[in-house]
Amino acid sequence: MNVVLFEPEIPANTGNIGRTCVATGTRLHLIEPLGFKLNEKEIKRAGLDYWKDLDVTIYDNYEDFLKRNPNAKIYMATTKAVHTYTEVDYDPDCFLMFGKESAGIPEEILLQNKDTAVRIPMIGEIRSLNLANSVAIVLYEALRQNNFSGMKRTGQLHRHTWDESL
Repeated sequence: MNVVLFEPEIPANTGNIGRTCVATGTRLHLIEPLGFKLNEKEIKRAGLDYWKDLDVTIYDNYEDFLKRNPNAKIYMATTKAVHTYTEVDYDPDCFLMFGKESAGIPEEILLQNKDTAVRIPMIGEIRSLNLANSVAIVLYEALRQNNFSGMKRTGQLHRHTWDESL
């Protein structure tokens, strides 16, 4: 799975998204310009000590991203989409693109990708959810559709076992 951030602006969101990507075995793709430096303490604080394990690629711009990922199946998350994120079938190697916090993905790009633009349903006229939350919602749906391939599906207690009677 792949998560793409189009010109992200807030380092803490990107750090949180990076941590989610490490936890799910997802590659993170960042399209410049970034609204921060990757060595800022906010990004490291949000990503904790997981940032060193992140598979991340940086692109000069959207055209560079397309050139380096030919034939990529890209789902574009936007509040402007016609389809919800649960109405599509995600391939295991698809790309989930999210726009920058202040403006989203440019409408010119969205117009070229109407069939793969998806939205998270919300009530009222709220502009959007937090970017890191949006990534987690859509990413986990894509992972669920692919049976959480390669992921640990059960947990263990630290001081007890699930077989114990209380």
